[in-house]
Amino acid sequence: MHLDSAQLPPRRSPVGFGIVVLLHVVLGWALMNGLARKVVEVIKAPIETKIIDEVKPPPPPPPENLPPPPKMAAPPPSFVPPPEVQVATPQQAPAITVTREAPPPAPVTVAPAPAPAVVAAPPAPPAPPARPRVPVARVDVGKCVNYDDYPAAALRAEASGTTRLRLTVDPSGVVSKADVINSAGPTREHRLLDRAAVSQMASGTCKGVAATDEAGKPIGSTIDVDVVWRIQ
Repeated sequence: MHLDSAQLPPRRSPVGFGIVVLLHVVLGWALMNGLARKVVEVIKAPIETKIIDEVKPPPPPPPENLPPPPKMAAPPPSFVPPPEVQVATPQQAPAITVTREAPPPAPVTVAPAPAPAVVAAPPAPPAPPARPRVPVARVDVGKCVNYDDYPAAALRAEASGTTRLRLTVDPSGVVSKADVINSAGPTREHRLLDRAAVSQMASGTCKGVAATDEAGKPIGSTIDVDVVWRIQ
């Protein structure tokens, strides 16, 4: 295989290569000695800080021949109405006036009394005719009641008293009925006395005098009698 001279790579010159190496060495030495020292010195130097004030432009000169500004009157203060306060008025008690002197008596006018009217009294009614007295019935209790026939239980208890009876007397004068009005006492023995009085007075054997009417005819009626029970 044959290669042309144009296709072969160019040959490097040893001189040029040496110059390039030398330049690199010099550049590295300069960087290590000179530039590094200057960088360190710059960093070590103190850093000063200054505050620069803003430069203001001078004020403009006052205008000449200008009238002074008119003086404005101060506005009047605003009117604020005071708050309305309602005050309760205390009620006053009515005044009491005391007069120690008695007032003069008022004049008294007495009118004359009218004359009494004369009224004629009505005539008295005629007196009723006298009714004839009607005889009432009469019964003798001592003849009708046998006090010796004293109830034994009442006798042992020594019970005594008065039994009041209402008797019904027929026109013939015989006692047909007897009712107790007042008992001889409150106990059982007293009620035995009441029964004994009723049984003896209304037995049909007790006879008295019958009442009569205005014409004198015997009639039936009632009469109240007392039966007295007493231990002899």
